[in-house]
Formats: sequence, C-alpha cells, structure tokens
Amino acid sequence: MTTTSQADARLEALGEWLGTHATRYALDLATLAPASADASARRYFRLRAGQDHGPTLIAVDAPPPEKCREFAEIAAMLAEAGVHVPRVLECELERGFMLLTDLGTEPYIAVLDTAAPARARPLMRDALDALVRWQLASRVGALPLFDESFMRREMELLPEWYIGRHLNRTVDEKARGILERTFALLIASARAQPQVYMLRDFMPRNLMVCTPNPGVLDFQDAVTGPITYDVASLLRDAFLSWDEEFELDCFAYYWERAKKAGLPVDADFGEFYRQLEWMGLQRHIKILGLFARLHYRDGKSRYLGDLPRFIDYARKVSVRYRPLAPFARLLDELEGLALEHGYTF
Repeated sequence: MTTTSQADARLEALGEWLGTHATRYALDLATLAPASADASARRYFRLRAGQDHGPTLIAVDAPPPEKCREFAEIAAMLAEAGVHVPRVLECELERGFMLLTDLGTEPYIAVLDTAAPARARPLMRDALDALVRWQLASRVGALPLFDESFMRREMELLPEWYIGRHLNRTVDEKARGILERTFALLIASARAQPQVYMLRDFMPRNLMVCTPNPGVLDFQDAVTGPITYDVASLLRDAFLSWDEEFELDCFAYYWERAKKAGLPVDADFGEFYRQLEWMGLQRHIKILGLFARLHYRDGKSRYLGDLPRFIDYARKVSVRYRPLAPFARLLDELEGLALEHGYTF
C-alpha cells in the first residue's frame, strides 16, 4: 500500500519527468490533475497539450512492480488487431511513468442505462465486435497462460479474504470439500474451452465512448485463456447488472459474430452458454475475495458495497446446474453470515 508521502514524492517525480517532454508535446504542466482512480497502485492524470497530440494527454504513475512494459507491448498488439487503445507516446519503465494519448472523459459506465437496453445495445455490440477482433489476433505463446494454477490462486481469495477475514469464519472440512470440488469443476470447464487472447478486465468501467468506438483501457494483465471469459466479464460486471433478456441478446450476438468470423466457439449455443456461466462464476468467486482484500489490506472500502451483486451472480449460476448445488447451499449459508455482519463495516 502506497503511503501519502510516497504518493506525493512520486507525483513530484512524475512532474519532473513530464517536464523533460514538455517542449515536444507542448505540455501545460500547471494543468496536471487526477483523471481517474484505480483498484491498483496506478494513478492517472490529465494535462493539456499541443493540438498535434491533444488537446489533452494522460500521464500515468505506475510504481514498480506495476506493468508498464506489458501495457506498452499489449497496447501495440491491440492496435495491430484493430482495437482502439491509447498510444504510448513516452515511457520510462524503470520508474513506471508513461505519457499516453487521451481517449476522452466518457466511460461506458457513465452512459449505460440498464433501464434502457435499446440505448445500450449499440455500445455493447461495438464492444463485442472489438473483442472478436482481439480474439482473432490470438497467437500461441504470445501472452501468459490463464492456467489451472492461475485460476486456483484467484479462487483461493474467497476462503482467505471473504470467508476468513470478512465473515470471520473458519473454513471447516465440509466447506473446504465443497470449495475444492467446485473449483475443480470450474477449472476443468475453463481448460476444455478454446484458448484465445483474454483481456481479463473487459468491462464498462474500462471502455470509453469515442471514435472509433470503443476505446479500451486497463489491459496490461492480458493473458491467453478461455474464449468465454471476456464476454462474461463484460455483461456480468462489478458495477452494473442487466436483466437476463438483454444478457442473452448480447451473448447470442457475440456467439453469432464469433462463429461467422471463424472463432472456435461451441457450435451448440446451450453448451456455449453453460461454459460462459461457469466461467463467470470463476471470476465472481475471485472478485468476492478480491474486493474484501482491497478493503482489509489496501484500505479501499468502496468495493465492499458491490459484494451483494456478486453473491447474487454466483447464486443464480450455482442453482441452475446440479453439479454446483452444494456450492449454492454454501453461498446461502455465507449470505446469512454476511447479513449478520453487514457488507460495509
């Protein structure tokens, strides 16, 4: 966790670094101001620049070991695939400073209206079309693998941080057995899917309304993994919930577009949907633990308010599939504890 004094020292260093590029980009250093917050230690600032590059640019403070090198490399891969991302104008890897083009100030999450799917549909379809282009660019060995150990490490955040720390419950032998069997089912389903490029945080908060649409942010953690992961991430999000009719419309749109483009989605939509739901459950299990960790370890409490959304996502999937029924019952028990403790203490 970065202290206030450390952050201030880094901001001063960032300003000095930007000063070395001020003439080339006509930077107005006096306009440097926060642009957005992040769950990690990364910080983003906006400042005015010359018209040839702006009118504004984004300065990034990403203290090591934040992934500046990966960001720059994957930005180039995405751009080559025809996905609109910020261009890296300058980068100092050792200190974790970057200067990027600015995709604007209108994130998807600010304009999407879950009560008006007709207005949201074109935006979501743009996002799904961009995802298809990215997946079509997949090459073996180009990105790290979202493999069994990766998935298991993510899901272990649930017993450690959500059950153990947030609910103050010891994970007994029975609960551990349910978790192990559930994790094994989800891992097996994910590994059986075609493996393609995967952004991992492909969600409305990381998409910008711009031309061409959308602009994609926060992709430095991209990996190669199951083909349904990013679709589930987009529609079953941390900060928005859609009704099932709209979800199904978007899932079917992606499935048809992916098939037409030659991506190896399952030919049976029912099986594709089952794969997507189980993949989403793996992500939601991780996020329940991750959001608790952000509160207790990193002092970022705003994420706790979204825990009920993920309990709801996880329960809906678990009760639909017989192999996941024991996990659904465990979730009900945990939900009772959560209500006793309160979600946001």
